[in-house]
Parts: sequence; C-alpha cells; structure tokens
Amino acid sequence: MAKSQSVFAVVGMINYLCVVFLNAFTDLGHKIIIQNTVFKVYDGEMQIILTAIVNALILLPFILMFSPSGFLADRFAKSKIMEYSSVFAIVITLFITLSYYNGWFYTAFAMTFLLALQSAIYGPAKYGYIKELVGVKYITAGNGAVQAVTTVAILSGIIFYTVLFENTLADNFTTKEDVLLTIAPLGWLLVFGSVVEWFLASRLPNTMKEQSVKKFNMKKYIRGEYLRKNLKIVTRKTEVFEAILVLSLFWSISQVVLAVFGEYAKSKLGVTNTIFVQGVMALAGIGIVLGSLLAANFSKYYINTGLVAIGSVGITLIVFMVPLFSSMGLMAVLFTLFGVFAGLLMVPLNAHIQFLSPRVHLGTVLAGSNFIQNIFMFSFLLLTTVFAYFGMDAEVLFYLMGFVGIYMSVVVLRRYDVMSFWALLELIFKTRHKYNYHGLENIPNESAVLLLGNHVSWIDWIITQFPIKQRIHFLMDKEIYHWKFLHPFFKKGETIPLSPKAFKDAFAETSKRLKDGKIVALFPEGGISKSGEIEKFYKGFELIDKDYDGVIVPFFIEGVFGSIFSKYKGKNKKKAFRRREINLYFAPPVPKETTAEELREIIIQLKEKYETQ
Repeated sequence: MAKSQSVFAVVGMINYLCVVFLNAFTDLGHKIIIQNTVFKVYDGEMQIILTAIVNALILLPFILMFSPSGFLADRFAKSKIMEYSSVFAIVITLFITLSYYNGWFYTAFAMTFLLALQSAIYGPAKYGYIKELVGVKYITAGNGAVQAVTTVAILSGIIFYTVLFENTLADNFTTKEDVLLTIAPLGWLLVFGSVVEWFLASRLPNTMKEQSVKKFNMKKYIRGEYLRKNLKIVTRKTEVFEAILVLSLFWSISQVVLAVFGEYAKSKLGVTNTIFVQGVMALAGIGIVLGSLLAANFSKYYINTGLVAIGSVGITLIVFMVPLFSSMGLMAVLFTLFGVFAGLLMVPLNAHIQFLSPRVHLGTVLAGSNFIQNIFMFSFLLLTTVFAYFGMDAEVLFYLMGFVGIYMSVVVLRRYDVMSFWALLELIFKTRHKYNYHGLENIPNESAVLLLGNHVSWIDWIITQFPIKQRIHFLMDKEIYHWKFLHPFFKKGETIPLSPKAFKDAFAETSKRLKDGKIVALFPEGGISKSGEIEKFYKGFELIDKDYDGVIVPFFIEGVFGSIFSKYKGKNKKKAFRRREINLYFAPPVPKETTAEELREIIIQLKEKYETQ
C-alpha cells in the first residue's frame, strides 16, 4: 500500500502554520507584559481581580464579534481575512508601544481589548481554513498541527516575554508606570512580529471554491437578528452543540486556573519570581503539544472522539490535585499533565465540529463556537472576580473548578461512552504493540461487510476494531459472553453470542445486522490457533442469509502469535520490554457466496504474499 502523504506536504501548510504561530505569539506577548506588571505591583484579591479583568478584556470581543466574524469567514476568502487582520495588528501594536513609552498603564491595559478584537475577527477564518486547505482526510492531523503550533507559540511567548520582562525590569520600579517605561523597548518586538505575520499571510493560497454573495445588514446586527439566526445554525446539530459546550467548560476551567494560580503561588507557595510562576503554567503548553500530537496519531484513520473522555477525566483529576501539593516541582508535573489531557480533549472536538459543519456555514459555526466558549469564560472570570472580592481564596476556586470538570466528564461520557472504551484500550495496548494496517481501502463505506479471518490470540477482536470507525459486531462464544463481570460490556458492544446449540439464532441476528448495513466479524476457525498456522475453516458462516447488500472481506493477522495473549508462547516469545509489531492485512472484497475452503485459500495466499515481501 502506498505511503500516505504527510499533512505538512500540503501546499501552503508550512506558511499557514507560521502565520498561526506569529498571531498567537504576538497576542500573548502583550498579555504577558500586562499580567506580569499586575503581578509585580499588586497583591491578594486585587491581583486576582485585575488578572481576571485582563482575561475578560481578551474574551469580550469574541462575544461581540460573533455575527460579523462568522459572516466575514463565510463571505470572503479566509486567507484574505487573515492578511487584512494582520495589518490591523500592526497598527494596534504601534499604539501599544506608544503606551509603553509614555507609561500609560490603563491605556496599555485597555489595548488588550483591541488586540483581542483583531483575533476575534481572525479566529473563524483561521480555523475554517484548516478544512479548506488540507481536506477531510487530514482534518484531525491539521487540527493537531495547528493546536501544537498555537501552544508552542503561547509557550514561547510566555517564556520569551517573561524572561525579557524580568531581565529588563530588575528592581527598577516603584509604580506600574515605572514598569512600563522600563520595559517599553519590548513593544517593538510586538510590532516586528505583526509585520512578519502580515508578510506571510499575504502569501497564503486562496482556497475559496465558490464566491459567496452574502451581505451584512448592520440594522439586523444591532437588533440581534443575526445573533438569533446564527445561534440556530450552531445548535441545529446536537452533537456539534455538545462539542462546543464541552470546549466551553474546558476553557472556563482553564481560564480560572490560570487566573488564580499566580496568587496561589505567591500566597501559598511563597514564589514571587514571574519566571517561575509563568514557567510552571507554560509547561501546560508543552503538555498540550504532546497531547495534540498524541491525539493526531490516535486519529490516523478517523476522528477519535473517544480521546475526549480520557482528556476530560484527566483534567478534572489534575484540578482537584493542584491544591493538595505545595511543591513547585510537583506543580510543574501537574500542569504538564493538564496540558496533555487538554490536547486529547481539544483536537478531536475541534476536528469533529469542522467535520460535521457544512462548508457554507463553517465560518458561522466556528464563530458561534468562539462566542459560546467566550460567554462561558467571561462568566467564569466574572464569578472569579466576585469571589475574590469577597475574600474567597484560590484553593477553594480550584475545588469549584474540579466539580465543573465532573459535570464536563459526565456530558462527554454520555455522548462518547463506547468510543471512550475503545480509545482507552488503544492507549493501553499501543504502549506494548505497534500496529500496521494494510488494505483498509478494501472495506466499503456504503455497504454491509462480513469480516472473516484467522484467529491467533485473545485480542484479535481488539486489533481488528482499532482502525475502523464503524463499530464491529463480533460473534463470540456464548459462555464467554455471559461472564458475570464482562457481560455488560459485551452487551453494550452489541456482540452476538454463538454456541453449537444456538447457532441458528446467532446467524439470524447476524443476517439482520448485515441487512442494516453493519460490519460483522467472525473467526471461522472456531477457536484460537495453537500452532500459528491457518487451520480448518468451519462452514457455519455459509448459513448466513445472503440477501443483504454487502460483501465478505477476508483478513489475516500476524505478529501476535507467541505473545502473552496467544495460546502458545514458546520460542516465539518476545523480550519483555520490546514493543511487538503486529500487522493486519485486509484482502479485496469477495462475493457473499464464497465458501469456507475458498476463503481459507484466499487468506493463505494473503499470508504468503506478505511473508515474501
């Protein structure tokens, strides 16, 4: 099978990722300078309140610009929106630099709003561009790359601007105005980043296939007609809306955690150096990069929404654990893990939203996602400000966010329960095995499939399911099906119990599911091979009614024989710490009338073909 092209080989992808990096890097730079100024000058409740207000000023434009940004992303070429927005960023960063040089703290503070306004216009176009640039095939890999690059930009920005801030400032300040006057030259770095971003954005390929004729009516916008209409579009598909809700809860938790950690580190841990505080929070960025790459790897064949539950539960546990420890070293570990789980949650959900959204409304849906997420974050930050004003400390706020995480996890598990089970299995088994799948294109997408292949281990059913999005309905031994503790899982997975006395009922149920267009799998050998060779195929599957619209797809598994999951381990047993490489080969479809002898011969030929390569 030909090797797949990398998402990075798509024309314009590298340039696009550079634009994404610079946009986040510059936005983050000004925010860090303002936040560090607040950290240096203020303490206690006032520090939490001002930090929350800075974050709120960044969120507010995404709420106000919901309808206009969605309209722009659907009406005009997304590459042009990114280009013109970067010109706007140049103007804003020049005014920010002017504010620094004059010591205008409140002006610089307010300029975070304008910089965020530019990002709010930019956002739907930036994320909608992924699907247009790389297509559905690479949509998860594209989102993983964008999330990783954005996070690296945030991480780099935090470290870069915090180190420069500390080294430039030293102890040469008394007031907030003194701080800005001392670090003023850093403003030119923001301007330079915006100029380079504009240069690269002006060279992005135009991926707009059809020119839209939409017109924006300001009166309708002011009356809220666009808001009502666009919210209907966003909520039209329940699965899209739930994905947006989960992202909103995640970002709300994240915003509160980041807003209160500085005060927590200062008051509870005795840390006053911004490099240490921002450095620990920045480790969440490294975690997000790792989690994003992991999510892309586990979504190689389809968008693996099961990862979302693993991410959600992990985030919730981390938030509960933060106030239990007083070591910055342990905090560093916790924030890194927080980021890993965040990547597992964000990448599949963003890809899923883009995949389910029609192209004509993609910009509106993404703008709506931003709108809802920012409404949530703004509300949470407002509550944080109120709680801090009335003296609630950071530790209590961490626990409150933990309970929000519990609710988020319940929503996710209810939606993706089966996918979550398979994602967890895949995470576990890939630590010990490397899986290679060949011939997946031989499995039809639009018709029923009867998968028939050799049986060499207890985990053949797991290996077969991993690369296939549609759930496979396995036939299994009736006695095993009724094992007390595993029976609920087998039932939830819609397996079909099979026994010599009740095979007619099992085959009747198999026929019914094939007529419904499902994928059903059966191992015709009737048991696990003790020799590793392809043994006799029983004719039972020939009794399944042929009146379904579908085919038989033979498959051959090799590499798992001799493992702890096979019946024979002997001389084929691998070293304990060596990852076992397992291959699964799918042959081209064959007619439903194929006999057991013919099927066995096909699989033997499949085995011989790949053993000689």
